[in-house]
Amino acid sequence: MRVVIVGGGGHVGLPFGLVLASHGHQVVAFDLDEDKVERINAAIMPFIETGAQELLATVVSTKAFTATAEPSCLSQAECVVIVIGTPVDEYLNPDPGAIIRALSDLSPFFRSGQLVILRSTVFPGVTRKVEHWFAEHHPGIEVAFCPERIAEGFALQEITELPQLVGARSVEVSDRVVSFFDSIGVRSIRVEPEEAELAKLFTNSWRYIKFAAANQFWMMANEFNVDFERVRVAITADYPRAADMPGAGFAAGPCLFKDTMQLLAFTGNTFALGNAAVMVNEGLPLYLIERLESRFELADLTVGILGMAFKGDTDDNRSSLSYKLRKLLMFRTKGVLCADPYVTDDRLVTEEQVLDESDLVIVAAPHGVYRQLLIEQPLIDLWNIYGRGVLI
Repeated sequence: MRVVIVGGGGHVGLPFGLVLASHGHQVVAFDLDEDKVERINAAIMPFIETGAQELLATVVSTKAFTATAEPSCLSQAECVVIVIGTPVDEYLNPDPGAIIRALSDLSPFFRSGQLVILRSTVFPGVTRKVEHWFAEHHPGIEVAFCPERIAEGFALQEITELPQLVGARSVEVSDRVVSFFDSIGVRSIRVEPEEAELAKLFTNSWRYIKFAAANQFWMMANEFNVDFERVRVAITADYPRAADMPGAGFAAGPCLFKDTMQLLAFTGNTFALGNAAVMVNEGLPLYLIERLESRFELADLTVGILGMAFKGDTDDNRSSLSYKLRKLLMFRTKGVLCADPYVTDDRLVTEEQVLDESDLVIVAAPHGVYRQLLIEQPLIDLWNIYGRGVLI
């Protein structure tokens, strides 16, 4: 099929396009970021994703995959996949109209007979609004909501290994979408659009709540002068009912917090567990600093932060709590130095400078390369990558 991915240069759209192209589809990544478009067409990945650089080089060389900033490419597509960001606004409210506005901008290029697949996480009810918009402006276009379910860094593997939720209003549309995913070897689970919308939001909120529970347990253990990691290992060892208990750490990034906030808005702020999870996870940097203040004279110290990405071994710093930690520390310390081997940010320095000039070091993102560092200063290793525990 001829497929256009709207937002095809991002962390969700680009890996999906690469998989489609590697299975015989003719794919165009439409993205307004011209720098990304140029890099993709030069077969250079714009971000870190395991295995993607090699696959990009292959599908670009065979001309199965191209990128463009020109929306006219949509008119030639049989299938249009919508992958655009749906963040909460500055007041932490979701923006249900974002996708409709994007579709309106692209309206001149849609044509009857196309299949439109929404792949971005959406506020409940947005799929129905999109269906109504197409029925009014472009009759004959079929719509389905098929949310991505990948973990960043493992996208190429998980796109084909995990089952795909297919939220479609009719059997005919569902059959068409299932056939599309069959072509790349993906098993589909048929649901209603509203079921798929809630399934995606529930999944991310469930993970966010689990991380909040672990972080709350970590705080409790700290207050009792007990190493939470030793307790967690004892709980989970050969005990399946607790095997999924995560360790402590910053729970951030572009999805978990945002989707929990969407459910809070959807329920009229009655989602008590979600609200509590936000308070715990977003409050973790301040709690960490307060624990440090009980041990150190922070006002006299330069603090180094290693890792500004929102999780380990990625260059994605969207919604990273490392930046919140930095901001809070700048008010309470003599100075703050931050480094990350993958993130591009003019405010960062080298790891060598952090280790040379800091009096205290915090590992804020568990990059694997940090295991090779020799850190002589007092070390706060929230992720326990050095195996010394997480007691502060």
